[in-house]
Amino acid sequence: MPKKVKVLIVDDSAVVRQTMVEILSSDPQIEVMSTAGDPFIAAERIRQEVPDVITLDVEMPRMDGITFLHKIMSQHPIPVVMCSSLTEKGSETALKALEYGAVEIIQKPRLGTKAFLEESRVRICDAVKAASQARLRRVSAVPHQVAPKLTADVIMEKPKSQAMMQTTEKVVVVGASTGGTEALRTFLESLPADCPGIVIVQHMPEGFTRAFSQRLDGLCRITVKEAENNDTVVRGRALIAPGNHHLLLKRSGARYYVEVKDGPLVSRHRPSVDVLFRSAARYAGKNAVGVIMTGMGDDGAHGMLEMKQAGALNIAQDEASCIVFGMPNEAIKLGGVDYIRPLDAISREVIKLCN
Repeated sequence: MPKKVKVLIVDDSAVVRQTMVEILSSDPQIEVMSTAGDPFIAAERIRQEVPDVITLDVEMPRMDGITFLHKIMSQHPIPVVMCSSLTEKGSETALKALEYGAVEIIQKPRLGTKAFLEESRVRICDAVKAASQARLRRVSAVPHQVAPKLTADVIMEKPKSQAMMQTTEKVVVVGASTGGTEALRTFLESLPADCPGIVIVQHMPEGFTRAFSQRLDGLCRITVKEAENNDTVVRGRALIAPGNHHLLLKRSGARYYVEVKDGPLVSRHRPSVDVLFRSAARYAGKNAVGVIMTGMGDDGAHGMLEMKQAGALNIAQDEASCIVFGMPNEAIKLGGVDYIRPLDAISREVIKLCN
């Protein structure tokens, strides 16, 4: 029987700690090792037993989550999932934590409908299991047993014919998950100001993608923004799917634009890379270049194959530069990938293919 992922929950709210215990304990692959109300108690727990993953609150008394994260990463690196409330300050701090070594961000669980709570459970458990496999330290691999899940069919039918005739404009579609925030920063920072238009799905909770886009916009030569419905895909700009919404590429004449859409989780995610890639297969075809980056699971693999079948050229990030090689590996195994490149070479390959 596979070894369970041992989790230490650190949060100053007793209600949140209890909710997290209930959510994580519902997954047979996860074991809640202990809980702690602040980093000082957490440090004592870690001295007694080292967890496989820590879920860490951003804002806590006595010591904030960022300071504690620094101590963990400098003294005894352990995969950390930041748990943040939906606030502007919390979002910015959680994104900063990713630069400092945190593996993933999750939104704090809150009361809602049964469907909402079930989606939260899926996302939180998947984030913890992904973190346990991150290339941070030597850990026992935990098989990822994917529950029955919806495909992109629930958002858009599979294309029945080739996309409309080729134009001179190329469009780049990118999908990423665990480890993707820093991978995207590396990729986008190295692009020239006049690069082809880019549409991105990064698995990230609602409320975080705006701060993430603004952060990247300040670092890159291109413009980066959180996508809004009907935004035009233009040269020198990257559009990032808003958290908790699917993002589709559409086309009207020679103009590419995006549609922001609600709907169920697809491949256990919303936004889903499969949804974006399927729309690129339908509306861009040979005009598209696809990129799949670090992340756990297989979201994007089937969509990338559909892109290739429609004439697109596709790139996967190589295993050595991935935090988690799941998504690129699944796309490679399905046969949807044309080129496998290290992270620092992907931007050059994209520009070459678009030219």
